[in-house]
Amino acid sequence: MKQLSTSCIGIFALLGLAGALAADMPYAGQQTRTIKALSDQEVSDYVEGRGMGSSKAAELNHYPGPAHVLADSSRLELTDRQKAETQSVFDAMSAVARRSGAAIVAGEAELDALYASGRAAPAAIKDLLTELARLQAEFRYAHLNAHLAMRTILTPEQIARYDEMRGYTAMAPGSSPSTETAPAHQHTHH
Repeated sequence: MKQLSTSCIGIFALLGLAGALAADMPYAGQQTRTIKALSDQEVSDYVEGRGMGSSKAAELNHYPGPAHVLADSSRLELTDRQKAETQSVFDAMSAVARRSGAAIVAGEAELDALYASGRAAPAAIKDLLTELARLQAEFRYAHLNAHLAMRTILTPEQIARYDEMRGYTAMAPGSSPSTETAPAHQHTHH
């Protein structure tokens, strides 16, 4: 029995050591990436203009996303006009997001190249980071603005149905159903 408990202690010690080593090497393996700061998936998402969670503030506060609205158009019972308006919002968002996403990838590649070549210098890095921040804001704004536009296209009932379909109907403590499920609504003609 004593030998078993000594073995267990040894195993737990090794597991603890392995965990500590992993915590000290969170980027291990990433040094082989083409662009060190971005995974292949992130590069693809930026180039394709996918949101990557950039519009959660809207999505989780009753501002539907155009891609999801289009995917669920029949369940949301969109009119032909609503479908056309939603497609227009999506296309405009996608064009800006793809352009700024591709520029973000190019900027990250440039940043990586500066460090890889040993030519990184404070002024060049600051200028590049300023441009990357502007591009990130442009990318995110394209997505958030598209969610905002959806509130002018959908009815309050469609927004409530969207939230339910996406699993967002759980109310926050202390909130009332009228503020959670009946968002303020700006309506344009459909």
